[in-house]
Amino acid sequence: MTGRRIHWSKYASPANLYRLTGQLVPWFAVPAGVLFGIGLYLGLFVAPTDFQQGDAYRVLFVHVPAAWMGMLLYAVLAFYAAVGWIFNARVSSMMASSLSITGAMFTFLALVTGSLWGRPTWGTWWAWDARTTSTLILLFLYAGFISLQASIDNPRRADRAGAVLAIVGVVNVPIIYFSVEWWSTLHQGATLRMAGETTMAGSMLAPLLIMIAACWMYSIAVVLVRLRCLIREREPLGAIGAEAK
Repeated sequence: MTGRRIHWSKYASPANLYRLTGQLVPWFAVPAGVLFGIGLYLGLFVAPTDFQQGDAYRVLFVHVPAAWMGMLLYAVLAFYAAVGWIFNARVSSMMASSLSITGAMFTFLALVTGSLWGRPTWGTWWAWDARTTSTLILLFLYAGFISLQASIDNPRRADRAGAVLAIVGVVNVPIIYFSVEWWSTLHQGATLRMAGETTMAGSMLAPLLIMIAACWMYSIAVVLVRLRCLIREREPLGAIGAEAK
């Protein structure tokens, strides 16, 4: 018995990808809204007060997912930018451009919420420790990528220039992640570990994981919407069919 085979290569075509993303957006946008509502409610009203940090720790339910998404989206951006540059794949380059604004937003949110958490915890809004400084550099990398692409009129040249910056800047992502282990820093250790057990109680861990899932769903939905806008902007209207009219 043979099933229907999906030819994923056809979605390298902007027209086919445009139609697919239009179908996918609601499947990510709606769960994102539901998960944000559940995660914020559990984090703000159900999770117990931390015995050391008090209620100030609740900002971590936003800060940790935002910080993770800022790093991960930049790594994905660099991957798509590299693929677009090496293989001259314009859809990959457009995907990288679509990721940049969302990644910058999450990185900025991580810095702001980190300051809100740092004031009662460290006694200061900002400390030039390794993690906060490298996260600030990440925001500058996002801003540089966005500004560089906006300053070049030719889209293909803009994509190539942005790809160089993205690939060079991706080295900052592991620096952010391992900075607490490599250098003496005020920042606490990892809240969640990719390997090994977490130190968080289940009642605190659940809303955090829900918020991370919500941020993933939101990111996918928003990036796909921006990708559709770029396709409409760069491709002839006839190339994306009647749906673009």
